[in-house]
Amino acid sequence: MIGKGGYRHFMLKEIYEQPQVIGDTLNTMINQDMDTITLPNVPFDLKDVTRLTIVACGTSYYAGMVGKYWIEAIARVPVDIDVASEFRYRRPVMEQGGVSLFISQSGETADTLAALRYCKEQGQKIVSIVNVSGSTMARESDCVLKTLAGPEMGVASTKAFTTQLTLLACFAIALGRAKGTLSRSEESRLSRALVEVPSRAAEVLNNDKAIEQIAQNLMVPAHDVLYLGRGSSYPIALEGALKLKEISYIHAEGYAAGEMKHGPIALIDDEVPVVVVAPTDELFGKTISNMQEVMARGGKVVFFGDKDGVGTVKDRSAATIILPTVDSFVAPILYAIPVQLLAYHTAVAKGTDVDQPRNLAKSVTVE
Repeated sequence: MIGKGGYRHFMLKEIYEQPQVIGDTLNTMINQDMDTITLPNVPFDLKDVTRLTIVACGTSYYAGMVGKYWIEAIARVPVDIDVASEFRYRRPVMEQGGVSLFISQSGETADTLAALRYCKEQGQKIVSIVNVSGSTMARESDCVLKTLAGPEMGVASTKAFTTQLTLLACFAIALGRAKGTLSRSEESRLSRALVEVPSRAAEVLNNDKAIEQIAQNLMVPAHDVLYLGRGSSYPIALEGALKLKEISYIHAEGYAAGEMKHGPIALIDDEVPVVVVAPTDELFGKTISNMQEVMARGGKVVFFGDKDGVGTVKDRSAATIILPTVDSFVAPILYAIPVQLLAYHTAVAKGTDVDQPRNLAKSVTVE
């Protein structure tokens, strides 16, 4: 019997387990003495990979979106990504000898499993990221990358998501090295950035009480909430919106920040909180410009950024959380944690069933 360990809900317990399980997962992939990544038991040569297809559902799909940014940037391999429920009926044309990567916490997700079998029939090499070693997806894959998240009892995924991101980061580095697009010094830099993540994740959790106050003051009264991000922060905005919908039942949408002016900005008024996910990276200035458009229309901005970014925003946001300054490569892993906490505290304040939200199941094994 798995207990809550003194936490009010399984979800909060699992959020707090993330520094440990990210570290456990990372330790299966990284040689800290050499600053290198080693994938276990890959039965094909990564240098021969010319195209990658990623398929997943829900939160796992958003992990895959971050993976696409990383893989294309680091390994320069084109990546197609699709939700499994659409992919399986689209009957896509697959390149002979291509690689398809499937992501599922349970390894039993019906649509993802059906997509896996389709790709296998099309002659694809199959890689799966799962949290359950004996799952059907694991058994039917050529290569399994296992998250060491441990049992996840809360329906809304938290630690499975960040460990999936951890493995995708490792995969991107290994693929970049095999393809010759990543220098030894760059591999070392990225590997060291990953090694720092568990301790930095623990630092992020120190913002718990401040995030709880933001949830109570700004999120609970809202009927609609928008989340904005650019680059690899865009999927984190999508994931933040999904978390809020899942457990608080507040309508929320995630957008690429640059898309605001193409329609969503019409929704902004002084009753709409806008959560901005903005680590200091090459797109930071553009994100801030989009945020200023929101503020000019009365939107209440909740800003997640590092010390330098917060210095740029100053007192213009309704609420600000300062997160550790890290390499922008690993920022998506860390910035997932505050959006999880924001959703959690909003749901608790609204009195919903956080661990078993209505109409949802932990593992979707039917269409």
